Amino acid sequence: MLPTHALAGMALALPVAAVAPEFAPVALAAGFAGGILPDLDIYVGHRKTLHYPVYFSALAGGGLALALAVPTAATVGLAFLLLGAALHSVTDVFGGGLELRPWEGTSDRAVYDHYRGRWLAPRRWVGYDGSPGDLLLSSLLAVPLLVTVDGALRLAVLAGLVVAVVYATVRRILPTLAERLVDEFGAVLPAVVLAQLPTRYQQGVRMEDH
Repeated sequence: MLPTHALAGMALALPVAAVAPEFAPVALAAGFAGGILPDLDIYVGHRKTLHYPVYFSALAGGGLALALAVPTAATVGLAFLLLGAALHSVTDVFGGGLELRPWEGTSDRAVYDHYRGRWLAPRRWVGYDGSPGDLLLSSLLAVPLLVTVDGALRLAVLAGLVVAVVYATVRRILPTLAERLVDEFGAVLPAVVLAQLPTRYQQGVRMEDH
């Protein structure tokens, strides 16, 4: 789930707090943002449009090399933004698929690999987004962050944890709730509103083919 990715991106920057504390705030904030970045495609080709497991990883390597060679707030921020996005794109493979109820394990699509031009299959090491295992992972990532950061960054970690707990609590009922809402109000809602729903949440509409 998104909080897990955001906290993981942030955790990537923890070594900076020990090695170069002057760059810690920008690295932590950029890692947090990078962890969120790929999921901005949720309404437009989810796990394809902004998920680049190969290309983000390559760019992150270059960005990290640049930051080590020329350490500035800008280069460090760029490096950890790319690292967070790369980690998100890669680790989605280890979760569930794109189906409406990923705990059923019916989808063979986890993340699109633009380099090879094909979908990568879900490995389901973490059963699905919002699963108990996912929540545990978010909690474990939050512990060292809460020990290390303060101020606005600490608030971001705490907010991520709250969202994770709420999402994990309601995750299993979300598909049924979405289907009922579309059933009840789909006929009266403007098409522009219905178009904002991810395809997998629209009853009778199959998972996106793109």
